[in-house]
Amino acid sequence: MMRSVSAALAPVWGWLWLDLRRRARSLVVLALLVAVASGTVMAATAGARRGDSAMDRLLARTLPVTVLIIPSQPIVDWAPVRKLPGVAALGEIVSSSSNLRLEGIPEDGVNRVTPADGGLMGTIERPVVLSGRLADPARVDEVVVSPAFLDYNHLKLGDTVTARLFTPAEVDHGGTGEEVTPTGPRQPLRIVGVVRSNVFISEPGGSGDLPRRLVTTEAFTAKYRANLLGSTGEIWAVVRLTVGEAGIPAFQRAFANLTGRDDSSFQNWWRVARQNEKATGFEAGVLLALALAALLAAVVLLGQMVLRYTAASVADLETLRTLGMTSREAVLASAVGPALAAVAGVVAGAGAAVAVSPLFPIGAASYMEPDPGVDADLAVLVGVAGVVVVAMVATAVGSTWFALMAKRAVVPARRSVVAAAAYRLELPVPVVVGIRFALEPGRGRAAVPVRPALVGAVVGVLGVLAALTFRAGAVDAAGNPARFGQVPLAAWVGNDSADFGPTRPVQEAWARDPDVVGVNDTRVGSALVGSASITVFSYAPVGERPLPVVTLSGRMPTGPGEIALAPESAHEAGAKVGDLLTVNAGAPARLRVTGIAFVPENPQNSYAEGAWLTAEGYERVFPDGFFMFHETHLALGPGADVAAVTERLTATIVQVAGAPVIPIGENPIVPGEITQVRNVRVLPLALGVFLGLLAVGATGHALATAARQRRHEVAVLRALGVTRRQSRLIVVTQAITIAIVGLAFGVPLGVALGRMVWRWVAESVPLQYVPPVAVLALALVGPAALLVGTLLATLPARRAARLRAGDVLRAE
Repeated sequence: MMRSVSAALAPVWGWLWLDLRRRARSLVVLALLVAVASGTVMAATAGARRGDSAMDRLLARTLPVTVLIIPSQPIVDWAPVRKLPGVAALGEIVSSSSNLRLEGIPEDGVNRVTPADGGLMGTIERPVVLSGRLADPARVDEVVVSPAFLDYNHLKLGDTVTARLFTPAEVDHGGTGEEVTPTGPRQPLRIVGVVRSNVFISEPGGSGDLPRRLVTTEAFTAKYRANLLGSTGEIWAVVRLTVGEAGIPAFQRAFANLTGRDDSSFQNWWRVARQNEKATGFEAGVLLALALAALLAAVVLLGQMVLRYTAASVADLETLRTLGMTSREAVLASAVGPALAAVAGVVAGAGAAVAVSPLFPIGAASYMEPDPGVDADLAVLVGVAGVVVVAMVATAVGSTWFALMAKRAVVPARRSVVAAAAYRLELPVPVVVGIRFALEPGRGRAAVPVRPALVGAVVGVLGVLAALTFRAGAVDAAGNPARFGQVPLAAWVGNDSADFGPTRPVQEAWARDPDVVGVNDTRVGSALVGSASITVFSYAPVGERPLPVVTLSGRMPTGPGEIALAPESAHEAGAKVGDLLTVNAGAPARLRVTGIAFVPENPQNSYAEGAWLTAEGYERVFPDGFFMFHETHLALGPGADVAAVTERLTATIVQVAGAPVIPIGENPIVPGEITQVRNVRVLPLALGVFLGLLAVGATGHALATAARQRRHEVAVLRALGVTRRQSRLIVVTQAITIAIVGLAFGVPLGVALGRMVWRWVAESVPLQYVPPVAVLALALVGPAALLVGTLLATLPARRAARLRAGDVLRAE
């Protein structure tokens, strides 16, 4: 049996041996491109899967906090709370963690956590240890930190920092709001571990910056309790519920019954985890989409290389068929070379993907990954390898089969209209021949499929332009909070229905500043829309120029019976433009939805959660004139110096009010979605580089194959008087023609595709869609494509010039 199989495959192995001797270089190039393409797709896909699951895997290992309790009245003994139904674990923490300073480290360089018992880091929120170990609860001088603490303060594991505490009297005096310099005890603290958990990577209402956590021990709090609490400090609690977030409402009711109060604050840490999951999901989705784009482009570009490779084999295989080789053996022989190159390439690509896996996940997920380092996602490695190998083998088998079955002798050679036009214009012979080589397949043994090369050029230019157009949109959004509906300047002019000073005269003076293009008198309240509580803002422009607001659909409200909803609030309410809603904040009002628009981001809401009312509409919903906050939002003209404008507007406050009673400055709250966009803006650039390299390799392979297949035609031309220089020009013209075709179709299609993908991203984030324009890429793509085409033609052109016409013609 084995002997019969070996005998049946003998012609195939014989052909492979002959083919390797003749075209080993082409197979090596093919294998290298397969390795680059498959490795890139494997790494990106595995990285996307890893990032998307990072938060879930972290929560599964860290006994995460469900809720942080900030009691309205101090609680001395938390033991009764531990016994409430549904409580799995409780940890006590010192509320006044700011009563601990670190010498030589700025206040923004550390977020302190001071456990008051052994719950935190033990039975609740037990973090993953990235390096070192957890601190010994019985040691006063040991701490653990988050990676962000080390990075920001340029420290490392094993370093020692010195804590300077306040005296009890200083703690009490600091509660008055005055700045106090600590003069209490000094305590060296050695960093014994670097840890990660949900609490260590985020905090409610955060601006997107990573908390620089430093966690002391239970023994530290016991020794310095008076220095941390004074006589006014409190103990808060973190709680892990047995059923997680679903148990919060019942726990709140039980807590209220236990304490006799229902005004304590509960911070839902599972909500924070969901926000983190949303960020990682967005980044993973973009990375996965780019990986899919890379896979499709790779299949197209590698497929056209395989088509050319098998086309070059067909003529010889037809000859062998006349000597007894069967059609099945011929097809198998033609496919075995590309198959070996594909297998070698995907094996190398898989190795490369595993080697670069420590670089993943990227962005926000990199701060949540519980197991950083090398990771081999076998499902991705095997899946991508299978797709690439099957696609290449199927292309080789299919193209060879159809070529062998076709009656080539009766099929007339396809003529190019462009080449015919060049001939009629009496262009130089090398130019006409070069155009023919690029656009006409030729005939007989010298026939070469030209469409794959042209498609490859188009795909290369299209992919690069699409990626860079997408990047242009990401770069614009990452540096422009206005795309998220945020203005550069904001002032806090009042709180809890009381203003800090003469608000209206100050706002009117601000509106007259030459760099200010819009001022809005914004009152902020909370109202019920259906069963959901949302933040509502008054839209009350000051002066003649209204504050510009990003409106995704419809328009802003203009009357007291109208409302514009933020997109997520509209989704939660199931409302669309034209619907009627009941808005209730003490005085129910039926309002018509006129638009979907972004709102100012505040600690209690994101820019996609909330609603706009007119000044009259706000008074209708809040007839008593209530507001939680009174703010002023200011939009500036292009090129305005924010610092200089802030200085002028601050001086205006003093002139009008007599004192700087209204704080104004750069908008301190930056949407976390900006960080998400910043994290992915490098991805399209990487995709563009990848597609560019792949297209260059595929085009170079096309030119080399064409030069080898058409050496007989070049030899005939040389015999008829074409010089070596003209022979070079033939190949260069062929390369330039392919590049021009790629530009003609790839540029408009690439720009359109890049904008289409960016629009999808803008709608999913969400953010304001502005058609991106990659100005530099559009300016350079033409010269770059022509230059690269000319450089790729250098080696084939040199071979054409050195061709010995007599030897080639005698061989033919």
